[in-house]
Amino acid sequence: MRLSISLILSKELTDLTCFCVHQGGVSTMEPFLRRFFPGVVRRMAEARPGNEYCVYDSQALTAFTSSLYVAGLVASLVASRVTRAMGRQAVMVMGGALFFAGGAVTGFAVNIAMLIVGRMLLGFGVGFTNQAAPLFLAEMAPTRWRGSLTAGFQFFLAVGVVIATVTNYFASRVPWGWRLSLGLAGAPAVVIFLGALFLTDTPSSLVMRGDTARARAALLRVRGAGADVEAELKGIVRAVEVARQGEDGAFRRMAARREYRPYLVFAVAMPMFFQLTGVIVISFFSPLVFRTVGFGSNAALMGNVILGAVNLVCLMLSTLVIDRYGRKVLFMVGGAIMIIAQVGVAWIMGAQVGKNGSEAMARPYAVAVVAFTCLHTAGFGWSWGPLGWVIPGEIFPVDIRSAGQAMNVSIGLGLTFVQTQSFLAMLCRFRYGTFAYYAAWVAVMTVFIAVFLPETKGVPLESMATVWARHWYWKRFAREQPKTSADEPTGTY
Repeated sequence: MRLSISLILSKELTDLTCFCVHQGGVSTMEPFLRRFFPGVVRRMAEARPGNEYCVYDSQALTAFTSSLYVAGLVASLVASRVTRAMGRQAVMVMGGALFFAGGAVTGFAVNIAMLIVGRMLLGFGVGFTNQAAPLFLAEMAPTRWRGSLTAGFQFFLAVGVVIATVTNYFASRVPWGWRLSLGLAGAPAVVIFLGALFLTDTPSSLVMRGDTARARAALLRVRGAGADVEAELKGIVRAVEVARQGEDGAFRRMAARREYRPYLVFAVAMPMFFQLTGVIVISFFSPLVFRTVGFGSNAALMGNVILGAVNLVCLMLSTLVIDRYGRKVLFMVGGAIMIIAQVGVAWIMGAQVGKNGSEAMARPYAVAVVAFTCLHTAGFGWSWGPLGWVIPGEIFPVDIRSAGQAMNVSIGLGLTFVQTQSFLAMLCRFRYGTFAYYAAWVAVMTVFIAVFLPETKGVPLESMATVWARHWYWKRFAREQPKTSADEPTGTY
């Protein structure tokens, strides 16, 4: 029970705050645009009906959104060292403080410079919490529940998205509503800061820092005061002995040593494919896409609320079955759904809006675009949404776990920056072909997962090397490790 409370509190605090920075809907609020981006308002007034592909193509507007990810990329790389030196809990506390500062600055912004500075502070918070929270969850969760509990990270991201989009919808009805939408990121930040203070650090992190006594106390706290934790503690100590050489060479070892090749490939492939599902740009820019196909501002924001709700429901279903049916089944089903949805959007927009965006889309087709977008969101919520956090959180050995997670987060944030900075320009120039582009990538990543990802369901963390050693391809690189007490099904790892 104590473990469950700690894990749920960690996810709720971290992830709800992460997506209170989900402020793409603010970009469609006309009072916000008039104050900071008047050029966009002029193009909206001059645009012909149905010719809105290029209305929002403003580098200043995309810089407002994407500046968060540049800061997050830098912070996640710094957080790798900080996480090892200070532990997972301390980094989550620091992330909460940065979130509060960012929310305050953006909420009271009077110029674009303040907006971008505030977004960068939020980005530092994202970098720190996204680095520490998945490691905390994977290291604290029992093996038999690890998939569901780690998938909960994305679930609470989705909760935050729904809250943020509902806030945007109602806030858009008042002239100063954009300040409410931006500033509310600071409210849950107070909760994450205070809540993280009550969490214990992970036993693995404490052992790596040479504090075995506190590691024992942490195990007793989450297992119960009367639990026998000595065997589990000994397994953890043996598992982290290889990490005594320090994390300074972790990135070098991943690149240079042959047995780390599978981890290096997936440290790059997982965040790259996560971003190329297209969900990030759909999530942040869906109100603009819905405006493009003919919906009004409020209707576009309501469409975004519906997307968030669909994502939340599918994440709940995925969390219930991930440890029963495994990871790869979810990837395959979700990939097929996303391909169908993206092709459907591309076909409708190509046929109804036209290559040059000069034709107004009939309302039934516009509704179909929303439906296909919801279908894509459902496929993502079933597969890459939770598994994009579960797989990186469980595949890395302990000596490179912090560095591997840092690569996962930093590459993901870097690609998110590229996509948020370029999506509106792509929509303007490629039009409906933008969605076919993402459909092709989903097909590639689904095949890659089917061929190269071993099933990790039910495998203790510190026995994960055996999975790679038995894979038809990766066995030529991986070395199977001897079994330890960590392999016992009753252990954490």
